[in-house]
Amino acid sequence: MRWALVKVCVAVTTMVVVAFAVPLGLVIKEMARDRAFSNAERQAAAIAPALSITTDREQLERVVASAGSDDGMAVHIPASDGAKAVDIGRQRAAAKDIATTRSIGRASTAEVPGGSILLQPTALSSGEIAVVEVYVPESEVSNGVGTAWAVLAAVGVALIIGSVAVADRLGVRMVQPAQRLVEGAHELGEGKLGARVPEEGPTELRLAAVAFNSMADQVVQLLANERELAADLSHRLRTPLTVLRLNTASLGDGPAAEQTRAAVAQLEREVDTIIRTARESKPQTAAVIGAGCDASEVVRERMDFWSALAEDEGRKVRVAGVDRPVRIPVARADLVAALDALLGNVFRHTLEGTAFAVDVHNSEDAVIVLVSDAGPGILDPEAAMARGKGSGNDGSTGLGLDIVRRLAETTGGDVRIGSSVLGGTEVRIWIQLDGRAPVRRGHRGSVRRRRRGMGVSRV
Repeated sequence: MRWALVKVCVAVTTMVVVAFAVPLGLVIKEMARDRAFSNAERQAAAIAPALSITTDREQLERVVASAGSDDGMAVHIPASDGAKAVDIGRQRAAAKDIATTRSIGRASTAEVPGGSILLQPTALSSGEIAVVEVYVPESEVSNGVGTAWAVLAAVGVALIIGSVAVADRLGVRMVQPAQRLVEGAHELGEGKLGARVPEEGPTELRLAAVAFNSMADQVVQLLANERELAADLSHRLRTPLTVLRLNTASLGDGPAAEQTRAAVAQLEREVDTIIRTARESKPQTAAVIGAGCDASEVVRERMDFWSALAEDEGRKVRVAGVDRPVRIPVARADLVAALDALLGNVFRHTLEGTAFAVDVHNSEDAVIVLVSDAGPGILDPEAAMARGKGSGNDGSTGLGLDIVRRLAETTGGDVRIGSSVLGGTEVRIWIQLDGRAPVRRGHRGSVRRRRRGMGVSRV
């Protein structure tokens, strides 16, 4: 916008300067010409009194010399009463031009090499018409014209430069509020809820800043209301959880009872975490640097939990890659939630007796967690991922895959759904290490090469 204003101002000022300077320059040129010929007319008029008194050559030569224009002035007296014609001075005019001036009886001009001539007719005492010729050189006609044009050009350039400076200042006054508005929008989009814009500048931009600040205040208020609502809804779960915890005390001993009590305790912890997170002043949008857990330990723990249910349903379970520690930049609770969501989907969407497996593959820059099963598979993985983003259909809320996706993306990784070596569905969680560049979605070739390097057979 700033440069556009400068260009428009330069164009308009240039047109104005040209519209006024060119005609003014032509007027100055014409005035210089009129001045030169006016001087020539005065010189010719100075000879007229002498011509009216005498036609003596010697006397006229002295008069012409006293006028100081002996080289630029000539007098042409026609022959009369037996007297010969007299020509004094250097003749530059053509004979026909002199004859024409004598016949018409008024002054005329003609072009000659190096300038112009003025032919002034003068009546003699004998009744004949003498012609006074005055030479006007080109330098006298254009005297001062070049200087005038240079002055006009300098004034025009100064006007253009001044208009550019003024337009630039006006552009800055308009652009700076717009830039602050853009920066504020970017900051608000990045989650900086305290971003506000100074209400300065032109009226339109000032109104835009007022609207932006009002919108930001409303966003903050809406987020606060949503957090309070989430906290209140989560708090309502405490009563049924308390009842469940009291009821588990009457289950006695045994693996099933212990697992039930552990599940209730974990559920209480998750509800507490939701309440604390919802009541925080700022939402967490990225993983905390330095936070992490041992993926192998978490996988072993969750598989121990789910193996009892798998045994009841006659499912074969395989776990691989958890024999040594694998550190990942993911909070333990987040990885537990993601694994429980995926394993819960296996039990929910496959028949009893369907085998499943969890594999952990580790490399220098990434960790891949594979959850695969021998079920019927997913016919439309893209729709499943869309469901994971929250659309929800087929009796699923879509929150499970959304949890997994957000966990991977906080590290710069991603989630893919494909066919497993067991013949069913395989969900691959790619977790980036050390904050390196994220893996771009859609580059399946590079993903296959990396995974083949880790020894994974299929995507």
